[in-house]
Amino acid sequence: MSHRLGVLLGDGIGTEIVPAAVQVLDAALAAAGAPAVEWVPLPVGAAAIETHGSALPDVTVETLTKLDGWLLGPHDSAAYPPEHRAVLNPSGFLRKHFDLFANIRPAKAFEGTPALVPGLDLVVMRENTEGFYADRSTYRGTGEYMPTADVAIAMGIFTRPAIERIARQACELAMRRRRRLTIVHKANVLAMTTGFFRDICREIADDYPGLEVDDFHIDAMTVHLVRHGADFDVLVTENMFGDILSDLTGELAGSLGIAPSINASHDRAMAQAAHGSAPDIAGRGLANPTAMIASGAMLLDWLGLQSAAELIDRGLRATVARGIRTADLGGSAGTAEFTAAVVDSISA
Repeated sequence: MSHRLGVLLGDGIGTEIVPAAVQVLDAALAAAGAPAVEWVPLPVGAAAIETHGSALPDVTVETLTKLDGWLLGPHDSAAYPPEHRAVLNPSGFLRKHFDLFANIRPAKAFEGTPALVPGLDLVVMRENTEGFYADRSTYRGTGEYMPTADVAIAMGIFTRPAIERIARQACELAMRRRRRLTIVHKANVLAMTTGFFRDICREIADDYPGLEVDDFHIDAMTVHLVRHGADFDVLVTENMFGDILSDLTGELAGSLGIAPSINASHDRAMAQAAHGSAPDIAGRGLANPTAMIASGAMLLDWLGLQSAAELIDRGLRATVARGIRTADLGGSAGTAEFTAAVVDSISA
């Protein structure tokens, strides 16, 4: 079965790493004997503001409803004109609009690289639609408001249906891995919200015999990850905690440049590297495309193309093992050189 997937380059290094991912995914699909993907380029980001007057044009959103999934490059919304910064950024809008409730962020160290936690191999399962991210906690608006010039308020929303579905996704993933689930919360202070999250996650986990479950406060969790992160398997937590923890685990694995993710609902998924647009190195051919490539592999796996996804993972790891690495991993390879080496590893 052939798939139609969107290609949204984004800003900064997105114009380099997203085409690199497309190139590697095409090579893996061919090597696996899978049908080729039909790639559908769509406008987004600063370039879309110039051509369509919006960082996320209606034509992009409408086309995405007809696709199986898409690759989204990083965006630099902080650099957009003020009127475009006043609305949800492209990533936040798409997560909310398509109810992409599960943000799945693996962190796995590459053997032989300077990982801060050698042997790290875990997944942060982040609830993606509510929690302390106010922009995703309301039907309309951003969930932030100022009743006076001296008071600012943000809403954090926690609902049973949203917690149950992310907990179930986390439990099912843990059962396919090493059967250990860690719930991250702050119930000692936020008892009615993150305590609610913890308790519902434990309720759902009771449906999975053989699953080992523990839980930690968010502040203690950061310490445990630094000291013995390789002991953890699947972490499940609310939106903001998940965002922060996954940046930490990406660095502990060696670099945010290797930190992939997908944002998924039950019927569609968006592949998106966990890092930003890195405008300081954009256009210089220095960016590490690993995170975007690995995000694309996660999308293929989600679509049921596991053989192609496994080829990409092996290709990435074989390339790094041969000493072909970008600067963030202690090497000298540029984006194009690294991408070509991964394609060669897959096609060999």
